[in-house]
Amino acid sequence: MLGVVNEKALRELGWSRICGELEARARTPMGRERSRSRMPYEDPEAARRQLRLVEEARLLRRHERELPLADAADVRPSLGRAAREGTLEPAELMQVARLIRAGDSARRFCFSQADRAPLHFERAQELSELLPLAQELERAFDPGGKLLDTASALLGELRERARGLHRAVKQRLEEMLKDEKIVAMLRDTYYSVRGDRYVLPVRAEHRSHLPGIVHNASNSGQTLFVEPQTLVELGNQLTIAEAGALEEEQRILHELSGAVGRRAPALEHDVEVLAVLDEAAAGARLADDLDAAAPELGGDRFELRRARHPLLVLQRKPGSVVANDIALPVPAQALIVSGPNAGGKTVTITAVGLCALMARAGLPIPAEAGSRMPLYRTVYTAIGDEGDLARDLSTFTAHLSALKSILEAAGPGTLALIDEIAADTDPREGAAIAVAVLEKLVAAGAEVLITTHLEELKALALADRRFAPASVGFDVERLAPTYRLRLGEVGASSAIEIARRVGLPEDVCARAREILGGSASAVSQAVERLEKERAEAAGARAELAAAREQLERERSALQRERERLRELERQTRAGARSELIDDLQKKRAEVSALIAQLQAAPAMAQAVETQRAIEGAAAAELREQARSGEPEALVEAALAPGARVKHLRLGTEGVVLEVQEGSATVQMGALRSKVPVQDLVPIGRAVRQAGFRKSKAERMERAEQARAAAVQVRIPMVDVRGMRVDEALRAVELELDRATRAGEERVHVLHGHGSGALKAAVREHLQRSPYVGRARPGEQHEGGDATTVVELA
Repeated sequence: MLGVVNEKALRELGWSRICGELEARARTPMGRERSRSRMPYEDPEAARRQLRLVEEARLLRRHERELPLADAADVRPSLGRAAREGTLEPAELMQVARLIRAGDSARRFCFSQADRAPLHFERAQELSELLPLAQELERAFDPGGKLLDTASALLGELRERARGLHRAVKQRLEEMLKDEKIVAMLRDTYYSVRGDRYVLPVRAEHRSHLPGIVHNASNSGQTLFVEPQTLVELGNQLTIAEAGALEEEQRILHELSGAVGRRAPALEHDVEVLAVLDEAAAGARLADDLDAAAPELGGDRFELRRARHPLLVLQRKPGSVVANDIALPVPAQALIVSGPNAGGKTVTITAVGLCALMARAGLPIPAEAGSRMPLYRTVYTAIGDEGDLARDLSTFTAHLSALKSILEAAGPGTLALIDEIAADTDPREGAAIAVAVLEKLVAAGAEVLITTHLEELKALALADRRFAPASVGFDVERLAPTYRLRLGEVGASSAIEIARRVGLPEDVCARAREILGGSASAVSQAVERLEKERAEAAGARAELAAAREQLERERSALQRERERLRELERQTRAGARSELIDDLQKKRAEVSALIAQLQAAPAMAQAVETQRAIEGAAAAELREQARSGEPEALVEAALAPGARVKHLRLGTEGVVLEVQEGSATVQMGALRSKVPVQDLVPIGRAVRQAGFRKSKAERMERAEQARAAAVQVRIPMVDVRGMRVDEALRAVELELDRATRAGEERVHVLHGHGSGALKAAVREHLQRSPYVGRARPGEQHEGGDATTVVELA
């Protein structure tokens, strides 16, 4: 990787800060380590692959998907010891279990996102399937990392024996503390542990009265911590039991460590894969923070659209940094950037350099989509060279030394960035050196970006097609740089204006301007004229923009007024419609009462009356629909006999029989009426001329259909036959909700007979539903027991 850039270029471009930002966004120790040491790839394909991996991670983030890596630890040191048959501590073994769990979660996550992130899927296939090992480790420890009694049968026995001996010793001690003779010998009424043995605090003067082993003494010597002789044997047994338990714990830890050691190579590879995935996720977070885009990699010259310096973006908000188009136009090989001090020249060339390194490292760059960046073989810089007294180097000598290194390495695929080339010497000699260096670099096939104040180099950029000019702007009104890069132009240094800005005395600045007036070069004079003309053009553009803004404000105000009037009209119609709906609900209630009467006594007269009530309610609803959404009334010329129409006020449909001047005769059911043309709207389909059936059989059939034996009244019904129970209950609940909100009183549920399971489930559900007032099996004419009739609450 080190062949891409040298240490000097990395240092001068601030690459370590990019790595630090990447490291800060990683979530695992191994991901942070990999990010911290990230270098540009030597292999162009590796850079392209890493860039695709980062873009996949960004896509997952946009879909609110994050790689689950929070618990993954870098266990490589532990794996090395385990592979050498060392014994790991419980905490280390638990870290191995968490790593395996993290790898399994990452593997399943990447598999689930295979279509969206194929490279993540490909890397996840490398992860080991070691979940049984994690389960074995987890079964051995409690959440605090202590071995469980169940880790082995022997460990459980030894620990239980030790606990029993602890209880026995404590019981004996508590009995002794109740003995007044013994208490009189003690400094205090408590027992403690010294050297893993239970002891009593005995006054020194009573040492001979309480036989036992002294394990410790107070600083003053007045208190001796004595293990009573009667407890020594119990204490010995306790020590043996605890030693046996400790020995068994070590055996179990060694056995578990061996299981880890045997899988160490696979686990080490898992750590590496997770580090790669974590670094890609960190790159995605960094790219989002930079508002970056993946550049097109390749080609022989860069083209950055609205590029920003990465480090400036990270220091500030992304939108506060001036964005510039930076490109090397055909056929030029060098971009010569001129303009005022502190105007952004160095920022421009270092932004290109950092973007080149980021692209080679597989990271998106802070520029718009469609930007292009070659994968440069080497990047060299000569930026901010300082003298070295120890090496007897002046600033100019150090700069020449950097130029010498660049000239020696330059060739096709080299990007050279030179700040203030040959500036710290006599301007004429420095310009000559600069021209010679640039010509040699271009001849070697390198691409070059330089900054300069030298008039000779500005003239070279205008005269020689191998070089392209660019300038950073200066606002002559504010006496301040604009940080805007203009390609194809040379820029003035504006040194005297900047001197005024920083507070140099006005008489000094005036005298400098007077001295310069007679010696200014043609290039400088042309640049100054161009700056003034540009300022005037900018003022005119500002005035035009202000006029456009005013026009847009007026247009917006007009649009808002139009919307207000439309909303007022809509509210007026909505109020009228609300009143109509209330009236319709009242009519429906009347219809329901009539239906109940029909069911009790289905007389023909009542049936006809009910039918009319239903038709009247429907007509009212149709009239409202006609008011709010029907097409405009027909003109007389659009009518013809046989046309099907709707009466706007009555809401009924009919067929045009005859058209007269301003009116039409319309057959509406049994009613024939002459109505004004403006009360009719087209339905959109013609009907055949009505006629009587000729045969006796047809007349008998029509008579049968016309019998008024029963009036068909629509009752809301939900058919759940053939559904699973959960589907049926959901459909029933939805229909009950709809019917309740619609003001209906009854719903029929058609479930059929079948095995009876669906019927039972539906009826049980209805007993608990808050929508239901009463539920019963259907009568014979309602569908019988295959139907349940629900009366709504």
